[in-house]
Amino acid sequence: MGFAGIAVGSAMAGLRPICEFMTFNFSMQAIDHVINSAAKTFYMSAGTVNVPIVFRGPNGAAAGVAAQHSQCFAAWYAHCPGLKVISPYDAEDCRGLLKAAIRDPDPVVFLENELLYGVSYPVDEKITSKDFVLPIGKAKIMKPGKDVTIVAHSKAVETSLLAAAELAKIGIEAEIINLRSIRPLDTATIFNSIKKTHHLITVEQGWPQHGVGSEICARVMEDETFFHLDAPVWRVCGVDVPMPYTKTLEINALPQPKDVVQAVQKILGKKK
Repeated sequence: MGFAGIAVGSAMAGLRPICEFMTFNFSMQAIDHVINSAAKTFYMSAGTVNVPIVFRGPNGAAAGVAAQHSQCFAAWYAHCPGLKVISPYDAEDCRGLLKAAIRDPDPVVFLENELLYGVSYPVDEKITSKDFVLPIGKAKIMKPGKDVTIVAHSKAVETSLLAAAELAKIGIEAEIINLRSIRPLDTATIFNSIKKTHHLITVEQGWPQHGVGSEICARVMEDETFFHLDAPVWRVCGVDVPMPYTKTLEINALPQPKDVVQAVQKILGKKK
């Protein structure tokens, strides 16, 4: 609470602080500063006070840290106007989007994943440039496909890619979209993909109720894109319980590739 408040105040005074939470679960102690001070001040000051701050740290499930340290806050913070919410997957996402977040004039919540810190990814030479920046609010198609659209963010992108590899073995070509940004949400990329595949599945480690997948479902329903669907949208989420501590239960509480494969087979039915 203390260092979050100091960071927000310094941002109001013209600095560009990065406030790191050891885990985003601890941001609950500072949520008044994040929501009531950082997110709302530009509006409440009639556009006279910017708060260019980045709140970053590990988000979502790690391993063996039980219920109080395993929550995904993507939906929580994305619910609040005034914040931008980033949920990167790989090294390219983290580098390009963190630089964009630091340069942004508004408060940005940057939700990393602890289990991905030690993972190596192939990177293009351009990513190492000091000028490499990714636009906030633009998703990335990780794998093109024609049979079903799978939308995910953070570690769920890895889950979706593993599921896509299994689906390819039975002749199903899944298109994988890495959201990167939760707020703003790149609906254009999602809608264009649905118009090609006519099927949509969302994958996230967060809880199902009022989640990121729920928001995507609503956006599709409210758009002409709904008429391009040949089956209902299916959400693959974390189980609707506090995270168990036991390792076997923890695995079963989070989406696995087999869950995504089963969801795809369910909505495609006998067509594949």
